Amino acid sequence: MMKSIFALALLLPLVSPAELKSVPLFNGKDLSGWKGEGYVIEDGAIVCTPQGRNLMTEQTYANYAFDFEFKLPAAGNNGIGIHYPGEGDAAYTGMEVQVLDDTAEKYKDLKPYQFHGSLYTLLAAKKAPLKPVGEWNQERIVVNGDFVQVSVNGEIITEGKLSDLSKEFPKHEGVKRRSGHIAFCGHGDQVAFRKMSIIEFPPTANEEGATKAGFTKIFDGASLKGWAHTEADLAHWKPVNGILKYDGKANDLWSEKEYGDFDLAFDWRWAAPGPLMKRPVIGPDGKETGEQVEVQELDSGVYVRGNSKSQVNLWNWPCGSGEVYGYRTDKTQPAEVIAGVTPKAKADNPVGEWNRTMISMRGDKLTVSINGQTVIEDAQLPGVAAKGKIALQHHGSQIDFANIWIKEL
Repeated sequence: MMKSIFALALLLPLVSPAELKSVPLFNGKDLSGWKGEGYVIEDGAIVCTPQGRNLMTEQTYANYAFDFEFKLPAAGNNGIGIHYPGEGDAAYTGMEVQVLDDTAEKYKDLKPYQFHGSLYTLLAAKKAPLKPVGEWNQERIVVNGDFVQVSVNGEIITEGKLSDLSKEFPKHEGVKRRSGHIAFCGHGDQVAFRKMSIIEFPPTANEEGATKAGFTKIFDGASLKGWAHTEADLAHWKPVNGILKYDGKANDLWSEKEYGDFDLAFDWRWAAPGPLMKRPVIGPDGKETGEQVEVQELDSGVYVRGNSKSQVNLWNWPCGSGEVYGYRTDKTQPAEVIAGVTPKAKADNPVGEWNRTMISMRGDKLTVSINGQTVIEDAQLPGVAAKGKIALQHHGSQIDFANIWIKEL
């Protein structure tokens, strides 16, 4: 059922801006939401200085349309890093869309993949309809799963599939990535950017199949209807284009309704990186081995049956998501219970990418599947309530949820 009804898919790449909400990425005043050096604000635009190199978003993005305007000086050179992990050369650890005055005499011998709008070293663009140097141009970059597209001043100049490019360039690490920061990749030229905004696309599910199978939505994609919340919570739990975006700065979000036995399916992704910390390796018996691994500390979870002890963890620990910390660390529990709530494998996608999860409760038995792989199977939760609310829990990490469906049994 998990694979056939909720198999992870993405929106079709050609999305009308009128259908989805665009969110500003630049306030026109300062670099709030961005990090890096060598860029200044001039006349409501971000301008690269001679010291400018990489300026990137604090948040990460997976599937989106990035809209912006840019102005080139004569022979100006910059770039847009997409799926950038935040370190290394964005053209190789991520991918770089060229921003270049390719009419300049100094660039008369460019390779095809170096012209404006090309994916550097990967995919050549058609000749961009750039306006004269010193005038503003409009650009849209769409990256949606396997699909990439670049449009300049309303004309599509670049289009391709990342999977094809990955086969053609197997040593290029960035083309394999499916999420990351957006970055300006400066070369010291006074290139200016303004009116930056983003339209994020949620992963989609087979809604018709889910409905026929008895599932109903408990997040409508546009509001917090059905979830207990205050007006203040809306500043932190924000429904945007079918995505429930959480900034890690408010209370847990609880369902208004209580549930007994159920199948709960939902998508989630980490929306920003976390601090590096050492976290323990956990053996199949549920005990810590004594070894520690440095990971990004990212932590959230789902409370089932109204109790924090029966929390299914979403986190970036070495053991992977699905673990039930409250039972695994309860030394009064039998060994088989502790082992049962320990994931069989780490099935999480790389940080920043969407994960599809199914949580099933039958009596006091729990099963968890992540990205089609069962990581917890019929684990007993002794003493768990027969019925209770569901909560989206957090420990301060920025996280996105989407496609929250439930089937009551």
